[in-house]
Amino acid sequence: MRCVIGLLLVVAHACASAQALPNPILYVTQVPTADDFGNAFSTFGSHFAGPMEAPRGGDLMLRYPDGSTRNLTREAGFGVAGSLQGAGAIAVRDPDVHFSGTRAIFSMVVGGGAAQYEVNPYYWQMYEVTGLAQGATAVVTKVANQPADYNNVNPTYLSDGRILFASDRPRSGERHLYPQHDEYESTATVTGLWALNATTGALQLLQHSPSGSFDPLVDSFGRVLYTRWDHLQTDQQAEADAESEANGETPTYGTFDFASEADGAAHIPRAPEVFPEPRLEVPGSGVSGHRFNFFFPWTVHQDGTEEETLNHVGRHELHRYFPRNFLDDPDLVNVEREFDAVESMMQIAEDPTMPGRYVAIDAPEFATHASGQLFRMVAPPSRNADDIAVDYLTPRSTFGTGAAPDHSGRYRNPIVLSDGRIVAVHTPDVGEDENDGTAANPMPRYRFRLKFVADADADGTYLPGAMLNPQVTRSVTWWSPDALIGYDGPLWELSPVEVRARPVPPVSSIALKTPEQEVFAAAGVSPAAFRAWLRERGLGVLVVRDATRRDVADEQQPYNLRVPGGVASIAPDALQVHDIDRMRFLQADQIRGITFGASEPRPGRRPIARYLHDPAATAANPPQAGSAAGMRAIAPDGSVALFVPAQRALTWETLNTDGEPIVRERYWVTVQPGEIRACDGCHGVNTASQTGAPAATNPPQAFAELLGHWKLVLSMGLFEDDFE
Repeated sequence: MRCVIGLLLVVAHACASAQALPNPILYVTQVPTADDFGNAFSTFGSHFAGPMEAPRGGDLMLRYPDGSTRNLTREAGFGVAGSLQGAGAIAVRDPDVHFSGTRAIFSMVVGGGAAQYEVNPYYWQMYEVTGLAQGATAVVTKVANQPADYNNVNPTYLSDGRILFASDRPRSGERHLYPQHDEYESTATVTGLWALNATTGALQLLQHSPSGSFDPLVDSFGRVLYTRWDHLQTDQQAEADAESEANGETPTYGTFDFASEADGAAHIPRAPEVFPEPRLEVPGSGVSGHRFNFFFPWTVHQDGTEEETLNHVGRHELHRYFPRNFLDDPDLVNVEREFDAVESMMQIAEDPTMPGRYVAIDAPEFATHASGQLFRMVAPPSRNADDIAVDYLTPRSTFGTGAAPDHSGRYRNPIVLSDGRIVAVHTPDVGEDENDGTAANPMPRYRFRLKFVADADADGTYLPGAMLNPQVTRSVTWWSPDALIGYDGPLWELSPVEVRARPVPPVSSIALKTPEQEVFAAAGVSPAAFRAWLRERGLGVLVVRDATRRDVADEQQPYNLRVPGGVASIAPDALQVHDIDRMRFLQADQIRGITFGASEPRPGRRPIARYLHDPAATAANPPQAGSAAGMRAIAPDGSVALFVPAQRALTWETLNTDGEPIVRERYWVTVQPGEIRACDGCHGVNTASQTGAPAATNPPQAFAELLGHWKLVLSMGLFEDDFE
């Protein structure tokens, strides 16, 4: 029986058969909050664990196909049954089911203020639950050996038994760097994705993210998919301070630099930022202002290698508009086109009935608790980025917060069940969430409930249908800590996941490509021995085969490029050619401090791009005459290669013969110890380059020279701890 759900019948009167489930669904209940900055349901800063950011009183719930439900955390002895959410109170988030279907992992914070003015540190920690079958008893166990006194959220299982999660643990584990500040509001953020062997305690940083990574999953192909906040732009708080200082005014934010990342490093005046270009256009510079603020889909292998946007999709595949970089280059144009575009891809879930098809949410940055439009994208590993399209499931109006005739409310946390139907969290409210109560007795406007979502009309528009559960209400109080806050009303239902067994995905790693294999063979170097040497020193290698070759779609940065005396990639209709002879590499240094709102600097620091200066990488790279920190000459074939620090965010730019930046990388990228990461160009080619050529496959001359230097220095015994 097919249920057709009309817009006026979205809450009730759906077909009774639509409520049947093929398998149980695990989800959480949550005491609502109207505030949407830095709470557990925000687009960023969502890892805070205090009672105001994550009001206590929710639980981990399990709903069976027959409609019965269990409160798993309460069964296992967690949570407070009474009104005051004090010492034993909990909040729960992010459940994920093991491949066996017999256990699940989730994050939980335990504790709340038991008295007025009581202030405690709170952290999300990971727990596992067993006893999911009907008639069984729930047992909840804290995951062993996880980072203590840090927020560990968004846990999921890797194929080899390790646990994957996001954490605000500092990249290097040094407490004085806690917390890492994001690149936007200088708000504390998670530092990236981590993998934990809970038995041995072995902990690995899979990727370092200066502004945060969220909601990872392992898809059926074994890839780790996640949403990463890409915000590689100059510090807007520092820019505001500089403007105030220029006007003789007291700086608003009190930004400054630390002399280094070391504990106790001296406070020094802010150094000018060297990358990227300023956020606002500098009059007379001929350079557009660079603002970058996207929540893009990314992938890495389960060992953290080959970090890349999903199938190499980015702004050119997902966005309607962004400006050209240089205003005085006649070849450059703005991106301005009409198609099904999205601003973000969050809360990604794979469709079990079609591997490689993903449903997700595109949501505004603020005021909607990361709820918005429901869409999907087909992107298996074999799909070229040029062939990937966005498929709107709900109207574009559901992204925004304005009233529209086809606005059917707001969506989040979509999943596709094993029978192909979609379940999502939904609220019928179309505007921003607001508090319809008082400060002491808040009543958030949003009513997040689990509902089926179905294709309800001929044009393919999806609408919310039957609710999965009867409404659950609760009356709770908690200390703010100054005032006693009370809430009496319905609980939100969030983060559903289907409880079912599924095949364990394969495990893959970065594969050495043919051009680099040829270089190893010609040099007589064992790739395994070379990688082992890199791992011992915490290094990786970056290789660019041809810095002049760029994807044909990218006409926003210069693309008619030539290496003097070497290779050139120039479009037939070129009006301006840029000579490039060097590339410069940068690393994310956590050295920017901020004093805003306090007499002393806030704990933690913001990452800032600084020219590559890592001691191990600097010592390993061959010297080049006339080269400054982080700078490498471009070989005649267009290639570049160098040793780089692993597990630290990196970026780069090409330079012209006057040392001026020409093409800037727009993302941070992390490599793993021992990783040899090769890119075909600077903005890799999807289908064709600016000249119609395919991706570069030349054995990179620069990599051959790097290997030759490595062999020579190793043979002379000049490297410490020579690898045998």
